[in-house]
Amino acid sequence: MTEFYVSLFISNVASHLSPTFDNIPSKKIVPTPIEKDASLVSRTGRDLQRYNTAGYRQVVGCVPYRYKKHGGGEIEVLLISAQKKGKGMLLPKGGWEIDESIEEAALRETIEEAGVTGQLEESLGKWQYKSKRHSMIHDGYMFPLLVSQQFERWPEADIRQRKWVSLSEAIELCQNSWMREALEAFINRKCQTN
Repeated sequence: MTEFYVSLFISNVASHLSPTFDNIPSKKIVPTPIEKDASLVSRTGRDLQRYNTAGYRQVVGCVPYRYKKHGGGEIEVLLISAQKKGKGMLLPKGGWEIDESIEEAALRETIEEAGVTGQLEESLGKWQYKSKRHSMIHDGYMFPLLVSQQFERWPEADIRQRKWVSLSEAIELCQNSWMREALEAFINRKCQTN
């Protein structure tokens, strides 16, 4: 899979996103500049939601990570809080919509919920889980995302907190078992490549 870097722009007229992708040459370069704003509004509703033939909602998200030191070293993962009513910490994820690729959806959800973007890597896999709120089965796809840009303000900044944590803390704090499995797949992949 080609690795992507995304910059998201929203015009004042349009309320949808238009991703622009550029290749990034190195996996080890980890600038994480903090930008002032991510200028887009979160998508809402389920009108464009994608479902598989069995009726399972398709969701996609990322394991946003960075290296503590330039050129490698210890990995940190970015977790986000559940929305106002929820408890615990999560990885950013949300609905994969019919007007976008799976990669575009992963990047969009991560910028909306966590306020970061960067280099998307090959999928970690697919997990099935039951939604706590809607009691329906979802297919969840997760991608590693090497963070290169972090925003001070982002679409869900008013309803979510974010926290950089070690890999062991991420496993401990992440409230969803399927997300912990995705974290374990991420750790296994990074241990094999390092």
